[in-house]
Amino acid sequence: MELAEKRYEQWLAQQGLEPELRTELDAMQSDAEKITDAFYRDLEFGTAGLRGVLGAGTNRMNLYTVGQATQGLANYLNQTILPKCVAIAHDSRIGSEAFARRAAAVLAANGICAWLYPRLEPTPALSFAVRDLKCGAGICVTASHNPAKYNGYKVYGDDGCQITLEMADAIAEQIAPVDPLHGVQVMDFEEGVRAGLIRFIGEDTLDRFVAAVKAQAMPVATDAPLKVVYTPLNGTGLECVQRILTEIGVTDVHVVEEQRLPDGHFPTCPYPNPEIREVLTLGLRDCEKYQPDLLLATDPDCDRVGIAVPDNGSYVLMTGNEVGVLLLDYICAGRIEQGTMPKNAVMCKSIVSTPLADKVAEHYGVE
Repeated sequence: MELAEKRYEQWLAQQGLEPELRTELDAMQSDAEKITDAFYRDLEFGTAGLRGVLGAGTNRMNLYTVGQATQGLANYLNQTILPKCVAIAHDSRIGSEAFARRAAAVLAANGICAWLYPRLEPTPALSFAVRDLKCGAGICVTASHNPAKYNGYKVYGDDGCQITLEMADAIAEQIAPVDPLHGVQVMDFEEGVRAGLIRFIGEDTLDRFVAAVKAQAMPVATDAPLKVVYTPLNGTGLECVQRILTEIGVTDVHVVEEQRLPDGHFPTCPYPNPEIREVLTLGLRDCEKYQPDLLLATDPDCDRVGIAVPDNGSYVLMTGNEVGVLLLDYICAGRIEQGTMPKNAVMCKSIVSTPLADKVAEHYGVE
């Protein structure tokens, strides 16, 4: 309680605090419970980066905690032989663009080049950009499929993958001593652009990303073109999903209108996880009208997918495990048929995925 009160007083005395944070601090002045919750600890940094409720305090997602985390990341990178550049993307959540710009400004102040996507792009596009631009790390400002009051800050390694436990611990060590109010170096954003330390990721990188995704596709033999209802759930998926569907010849696509545009309040789905039936209410409504072959939904940062398929006049949702097993079977059968199955083929899955995948792999002689 003492620590929380002390931190609260420090934040209250901070000059130039953002108006909304100032208003929130003033409002909690006589509420010891709110002060404790907002300041009793720092947001924990781990393999998934930071994630927390938006607001004022050391236990909240705001410009200062994002700056603190980025300063720690910059200190870590500057002590390694990794390339001194970082790719940055953000989703449609409240504060995401401002957090991405703050991260870029902190990196620039520390002599590290920041590459930003000029608009909303999915998390997988960020992973690709890290490798494509030969960066030492990546940052994606997103809280994935959590409710609107959350935001987050994911860090990726130079391989474009979520950081390892060892790297997370090393970055956390660098973050811990940084004072979020006074210990963060920040360059003016426009000054960083003029100095060439803040750059925007070009369309060529996104083009290469879409091409790389398309290259993974298995040819589909159908009697008629597929018909799809798609919803990005007010997130980042619209551009890339529509592009890849067009690339593979799926042009009959209806987008759920209420969920087409980015909106961090997620007004039609308070918990935007596309694997939950309630979230797909509007998509299922449009399925009744358009009778598609597939309902496709992506979460706000477009790294999670939900689908529904027609079955006896209605639409049935499929779990991630069901989709994974069907895709594995389809890919194995298709590669064998086309003569493209590699020697000593290996199937990889997470430890929480269905063991049925092992049986499918065994059936096709895949390890």
